[in-house]
Amino acid sequence: MEAREIALPVAGGGGELAAIDFGGGSGGPEVLLVHGSGHNAAAWTDVAAELAPHCGRLVAVDLRGHGRTALDSTAADQYWRDLGDAVAALGWQRPVLVGHSLGGYAVTAATAAGLIEPAAVCTVDGLVLDDRATAARRHAGWRKPSAHEDLRELFRYGWRATADERDAHVEECVRRSPKDWLNSGARPGLLRELTARSFVPDGEHWVRRPLIEEIVTLNTANPADPVYPSVDVYDLLHCPFTVVLATRGFYAQRRAEVVALTEARPERTLIDIDSHHNVPTAHPAALAAIIKGLR
Repeated sequence: MEAREIALPVAGGGGELAAIDFGGGSGGPEVLLVHGSGHNAAAWTDVAAELAPHCGRLVAVDLRGHGRTALDSTAADQYWRDLGDAVAALGWQRPVLVGHSLGGYAVTAATAAGLIEPAAVCTVDGLVLDDRATAARRHAGWRKPSAHEDLRELFRYGWRATADERDAHVEECVRRSPKDWLNSGARPGLLRELTARSFVPDGEHWVRRPLIEEIVTLNTANPADPVYPSVDVYDLLHCPFTVVLATRGFYAQRRAEVVALTEARPERTLIDIDSHHNVPTAHPAALAAIIKGLR
């Protein structure tokens, strides 16, 4: 597998998304991989190693505000609307869309809004299960200073570091990963690449992306919008839709709701996987096997 960096323009001359083109084999579907909050395209590297030979072409993007994409969000829906532009730039007609965590909502929303007509959508531990009123209250919580401090402490979002501090942090993440609640099971080299890609140069320093401001912006969606991060968004999907649910993930305690969601329509499928939330890094081969079956 020969991966290469590419750039995908977004509409209106508004810049471009950084992406990794993992290539592909002969035949098979085009597949777009979309990471979760705080991650970037490198999170899919080990999945791609298993998956690329079975795809026509396999591409993972850095969402707006993440990784090497220089663009930041000024509206809550930009990051998922960008996916329509990315697919258009790639010249794809009916790709398979796979998203983890925040990326799971991104591929769902882009499809619900009619920006992409995919052959199939797969969300990996990335769901919206609340009604609009409840979701709006949850989003408001992310705009509180206490939530910002939690993000800084847990993930160092927005941290400005020297090169030495950045490198030390990367190695510390790798060292702690076997007992980390989100990084256990990840290959050390993958975790090193993923964490390093989260830092971008800022003068003589490096900044950990996403910034806190990015997270705040993502949580300012208008509950009156036709496409909103609430459970009714799934009513707008009419393609095969697969939910990969981590048994120790963010939605494990709400499995009954996920079962009800997937059993409501015949084109919906639920697949349980024994994992914590970060399935792409912890269980890449198992996830790749699931994606191979999507059409």
